[in-house]
Amino acid sequence: MAVARPRVWVSQPLFDDIVDQLAAHCDVDAVATVTEHAPADVAAALRDADGALVTLNERIGAAELATAPRLRAIANVGVGYNNLDIDALDARGIIATNTPDVLTETTADLGFALLMAAARRITESERWLREGQWKQWSFSTMLGADIHGSTLGILGMGRIGQAIARRGHHGFGMKVLYHNRSRLPETVERQVGARHVGFEELLAQADHLVLVLPYSAASHHIIDAAALARMKPTATLVNVARGGLVDELALADALANGRLAAAGLDVYEGEPEVRTELLALRNVVLTPHVGSASLATRRAMVQLAVDNLAAALGFGPNAGNPPTPVTAKKSTIATAGITGAGKTAAGSITDIAGAGKTAAGKR
Repeated sequence: MAVARPRVWVSQPLFDDIVDQLAAHCDVDAVATVTEHAPADVAAALRDADGALVTLNERIGAAELATAPRLRAIANVGVGYNNLDIDALDARGIIATNTPDVLTETTADLGFALLMAAARRITESERWLREGQWKQWSFSTMLGADIHGSTLGILGMGRIGQAIARRGHHGFGMKVLYHNRSRLPETVERQVGARHVGFEELLAQADHLVLVLPYSAASHHIIDAAALARMKPTATLVNVARGGLVDELALADALANGRLAAAGLDVYEGEPEVRTELLALRNVVLTPHVGSASLATRRAMVQLAVDNLAAALGFGPNAGNPPTPVTAKKSTIATAGITGAGKTAAGSITDIAGAGKTAAGKR
């Protein structure tokens, strides 16, 4: 009797040549065009699926899982996974994975680019020039803030925070302060040139504050009106983490009324919708969640997600042990029929795992 092949849903168009690696072992239902899936559509797509490859656009919780009895693995393409209800997944014994490490350096690049663009008023200057307002050189035109030698504050000191710290300390001679729920080992602090301080001191001392902490109920609007009031009026705020970390109305008010000099945002609380109060301001640089958007990094992210899903469904050298799980249940071997298929095909999926490791090393 033929062994049943697992069914996999791919929620958005990714890189066909990478996603197609799953087709050797799975029946793949891949969405061909960028799609905004309604919750009911997500539930319908998961109903007969054994696995899913999804992006931050797809929110999956108890309601979507209720009619998905076969589902055993979700591979999220992204380091953040607040689109997934981890408690609900854990309750059903479903593995969820993310794609850390491979996007660290690229996201840190974008964070620093936003910092520089906001502090030096790059986009504001270009807009002013394109409007034909540059009539004569002036000594006081578009005066901004220095980056070199200034104080860089980092809220959240994981992989991306450390990468930003390295850029600031080693590249621009910045004094680097950070606040994190746990202090880094002293050896790591020395490597990135950073000093741990309390939250209040971080707000008060930073000339440029970059947010790279995970989003949770506890960190919701951690940068609110009170926090903004503690910052220097000459400071720059950058957010490359999650939009919900910032009270955007309070931020817009501070920027409009001279209580904060500038901001650079790549993420928004209601994205893809952006508040009109922010769109109206010239002293905020806005990008559409492109922190990891280099070709090499996006390919590496999809490769790692494919590696994770293949392993979670019982294929390849990592069968049953996906590389980067985020749920409490971190390993599983699929049901007997699928497990057998995975063992039989272990050699043929080596190229998937190997490609992922190579991409991860390059970042």
